[in-house]
Amino acid sequence: MNLRDLEYLVAVEEECHFHRAAERCFVSQPTLSGQLKKLEQELDILLVDRNNRQVVMTEAGQVIAEQARKVLLEARAIKEIASTFHDPMAGELHVGLIPTVAPYLLPVIMPVLKKSYPKLKLWLHEQQTAVLLKQLRKAELDLLILALPVETNEFSEIDLFNESFVLAVPKDEQLAKKKTIRLSDLDNREMLLLEEGHCLRGQALDVCFAAGASEQSGFQATSLETLRHMVAEGMGMTLLPELSVPKKVRKDDTIRYLPFTNPQPSRRIGMLYRKGSYREETFFNMAGVIKGIIG
Repeated sequence: MNLRDLEYLVAVEEECHFHRAAERCFVSQPTLSGQLKKLEQELDILLVDRNNRQVVMTEAGQVIAEQARKVLLEARAIKEIASTFHDPMAGELHVGLIPTVAPYLLPVIMPVLKKSYPKLKLWLHEQQTAVLLKQLRKAELDLLILALPVETNEFSEIDLFNESFVLAVPKDEQLAKKKTIRLSDLDNREMLLLEEGHCLRGQALDVCFAAGASEQSGFQATSLETLRHMVAEGMGMTLLPELSVPKKVRKDDTIRYLPFTNPQPSRRIGMLYRKGSYREETFFNMAGVIKGIIG
């Protein structure tokens, strides 16, 4: 038994298809199938039912594939630990980010991180908070960048920055004439919001409740850019995090971005990682660079 055979087994279990699994592992289908047969012979148990057109894992195959996944993760960790002891800012790192942060923060920080730590290879994964937390627990991800706090005390946090919210309104909206806005100006107003699953939705709802505003019924957006397009079409107003606001707004832009007077509504952005992680020094170094960029 070797790690490569375990990779083949996990790929088949996850893809439910021999050809796709072989492509994923960069081998031919006969090679992958042959190695799995050898693994079955070595273990003296059937792992994959080949009698049907569809690939069906046996009960034993599912259990062993789950264990194989853990073994592969631990094997990767061993390599990364060794690399980290040579240089904490070298090796691979799998970083998860929420969709309301990733598109706006990454273009700002990635060039500087790459220049500062050329030996550090970052694999970036964009998912909603619940998915990211699950992947962090399973050690599929090493580090998360998301809105804090999260409803668990099983991870360690590093604060990065506070991000203010800005009100985005159509240019012909009465509020668009203002240079700044107060929370009280939103009283009895309706707001366009993101769909369930986005942590920003809950944060925006908190602001709405505090201001006496409510959610505009009949529509929930899948992304901040969808919200932006809805505002541009004059369909309503919304809250956007500051990083998503264009640095320069054209005169012909159909959206006006209005900052709030103090106390400004905001969210806290930070890092999350497994307690006791051997990459802790790496995370703190990265956090220092990000804080220096965002200020």
